[in-house]
Amino acid sequence: MKKNQALGHDGVASHSNTGMSVAAPKSAMKPLPKWLWRMRHTLTRRRITGRVAFIVLGILSTAWFVVRVVPKPSRATYPCMQVATPFMSGLVVSLLALLTTVGAFRKAKASLMHSRYVTAACFLLLGFSAVFVVLTHDQPPVYADSKLLLSPNQPVGEARGIFPGRVVWVWDPASTNEHCTNNFGDGWFLPKNTSLDVVAAMTADAVMQLTGKPTVRESWDALFLDFNRTHGKGAVGYADGEKIFIRTNQVSASGGTYDASTFEIKSQSRYGMAETSPQVVLALLRQLVNDCGVRQENISVGDPMKHMYRHVFDMWHNEFPNVVYVDADARLGRTAPRSSSQPVIFYSDRGQVLKTSGTTGSPVLSDYYPTVITEATYIINVPAMKGHARAGVTLTGKLHFGSNLRGSATHLHGGLIAPNKVTDSSTMRTGYGLYRVQVDLMGHKDLGGKTVLFLVDALWGGSEANDPPRKFSMAPFYNDWTSSVFVSQDQVAVESVCFDFLKAEFTSNNPYGSYPQVPGADDYIVQAADPSYWPQGFTYDPENDGTLLSSLGVCEHWNNATDKQYSRNLKTGTGVELLLVKRTATAVDEEVIQVPRSFTLQQNYPNPFNPSTTIRYVLGEPLPVRLGIFDLTGKEVALLVNESQDKGEHLVEWNPRGLPSGAYFYRLNAGNHSEVKKLILQR
Repeated sequence: MKKNQALGHDGVASHSNTGMSVAAPKSAMKPLPKWLWRMRHTLTRRRITGRVAFIVLGILSTAWFVVRVVPKPSRATYPCMQVATPFMSGLVVSLLALLTTVGAFRKAKASLMHSRYVTAACFLLLGFSAVFVVLTHDQPPVYADSKLLLSPNQPVGEARGIFPGRVVWVWDPASTNEHCTNNFGDGWFLPKNTSLDVVAAMTADAVMQLTGKPTVRESWDALFLDFNRTHGKGAVGYADGEKIFIRTNQVSASGGTYDASTFEIKSQSRYGMAETSPQVVLALLRQLVNDCGVRQENISVGDPMKHMYRHVFDMWHNEFPNVVYVDADARLGRTAPRSSSQPVIFYSDRGQVLKTSGTTGSPVLSDYYPTVITEATYIINVPAMKGHARAGVTLTGKLHFGSNLRGSATHLHGGLIAPNKVTDSSTMRTGYGLYRVQVDLMGHKDLGGKTVLFLVDALWGGSEANDPPRKFSMAPFYNDWTSSVFVSQDQVAVESVCFDFLKAEFTSNNPYGSYPQVPGADDYIVQAADPSYWPQGFTYDPENDGTLLSSLGVCEHWNNATDKQYSRNLKTGTGVELLLVKRTATAVDEEVIQVPRSFTLQQNYPNPFNPSTTIRYVLGEPLPVRLGIFDLTGKEVALLVNESQDKGEHLVEWNPRGLPSGAYFYRLNAGNHSEVKKLILQR
């Protein structure tokens, strides 16, 4: 959609009274010039050092600021200025500090020559302080772009899932507000900045593409059936009374960030941190309750170690009041977690690495978990996609750092690549073949072992666990929010894909840090995939029952950051398959990209239409075909074709009698492949 319009209830551009604010006209909120971003990419490609790139971008940003803001100061609040300002201010502060350093040292020298030692000492102190500012001002630690252990398209491990190794990536820029400032009162999580209708459609499409089924209900039936079959329960689906826990990431919700009497989020430094979007979870609740018939009281949602903000609770509770909402504090409709009676996880290092204070203190052997986890039959793992100063990245594997009941995850930091963050080089554990605590979490029977769906919320991807969302400069985002969700049954595969995105974005030239570049940041993914990469003489047995972990899925890195293809896409191996469901502002751009395939689906014509439209597709070979029409919730409203068809061109006319105006989707399933496009009915 055009992002200077309101996000309408049909997920397309709308000027109707939806209760969502309309942003300023595009001409008033001019984006950062394309030439400035092209300059950034040029500097990156040519390996210009970060300091030179910083100076060049600082000069250009200062010039842009002068041209835009000096004539009209109100433009300083525009998003383009918020992008340029850090470069400009960083350069200005560095120059001032440099001038101060030179001046202070000259004054100190003159004072010494006149035997004014106290004055000289003061100037020396001022000079050294200015040097410190020059070297450290607003600069996160930078790691050079690192090489990975595995070569591109070198899969290791055993792929899992109905379609083994499949990761579905749904990208829709209309899901997020391009002009969100994330200032207090304009947080990314607010309805005006994240479109629930678009997110619901994205989430529905994600599970249908993952399973190859035409409806949300059939998709979840397939997920539960496959989970139970692979866990030795036979060919059975979800049974009434079985518990489902949706594990979210709400890391910012700790002391001082909310009003204790209402749980209302306050204006403070952690406001607007990147974490699980409430809209994604509400979409999942709708699928489970409305489409699949799961009783609300059998579903729990939350982050056991943290609290639940009011805006999050209200969004979910208003629609599903009988769901169990987990909060560290049992007040105002929330439920506090109860501890298991015995330790649940026994860390495989057996006290050699993990310590109570991170890298010091007493050995850590085990943890208790809340019963919302131990008594659950199924878990849905929903982290946010972010970099991490200790782990390199934080995704589905690290999400369970907050599932213990100690009130902190400090005791697990020793098992990461940077236990005390990358600023403490003395405790770094870089490289490959070291104990990685994430493998224990991913492989434990009550954590990764219970997870029926891994959904990485990348609507608002972030640079670090405690940072706000960042706009990504890499293709296809080009200085916009990531506006994506990733789903898979294979935890290792989805970790691999999201790691590739984060590593491609947060390079040594990124002003927000380069944590995924720390050597060994993907060591835990490789080890989770294949035991042959475990530390020499070491075994992972997180239940301490003598049964060692085997492959938890398939690890593979893409061919390059432009094409983003894996071995199953290229038909060169049995690793990851990345399926992209791409939506853009216009109806003519909606498609599922998957290579190769034996059919072509054309855009319907006319579009928009009334009263009827024609859908055209071409089959490269005889195939079983299913062509259905779906509304924005994922409900099938019409089945147009359900038969085997011959090779060649096919035309199908649709007259949607009795359906209201709005956006719909048509999905063509042909053999093992499918494609989706959008059509618009105008009465």
